[in-house]
Amino acid sequence: MEKSLLQTKEFKHFMVEKYFNMIYKLALSQTGEKEHAEDVTSDVFLKFISTDKKFETEEHIKAWLIRVTINCSKGIFSNSWFKKTVPLEDNITVDMPDNESEVYEAVLSLPHKYRAVIHLFYYEELSVAQIAKYMKINESTVRSQLHRGREMLKIKLKGEDEYV
Repeated sequence: MEKSLLQTKEFKHFMVEKYFNMIYKLALSQTGEKEHAEDVTSDVFLKFISTDKKFETEEHIKAWLIRVTINCSKGIFSNSWFKKTVPLEDNITVDMPDNESEVYEAVLSLPHKYRAVIHLFYYEELSVAQIAKYMKINESTVRSQLHRGREMLKIKLKGEDEYV
């Protein structure tokens, strides 16, 4: 694909359509709330459409979108407005098929540092190497976070209250 094609508005709109679900689900896994995920998704794609960054490949675009999603999701929690608000409801509901909702809710209950790697590995089917590249962390860190996240999920799905 030519570099000039990667910069066109038409191609960027195609990329928005192609990666919308992935970015929304990643934002949801990071923020834990539908409204925050929608805000993050909007922010990410506004930044993408308006950026002058020269992307070399579609893979480069995907990596950039994932990185920006994670950064925007972190930004939600550091925002002073967020720190001064109290959630209206304690239960997080996710629009997932019945057979996946319990597992996905368990993923959402994990500490933030495990959510992204679990989501990217299992729901987006990215490799450890891809996750490490996109998140700019070591592959060993990804493997470690996957291992710990899986252990926490096992405990959570067995019905125990606390993580070990």
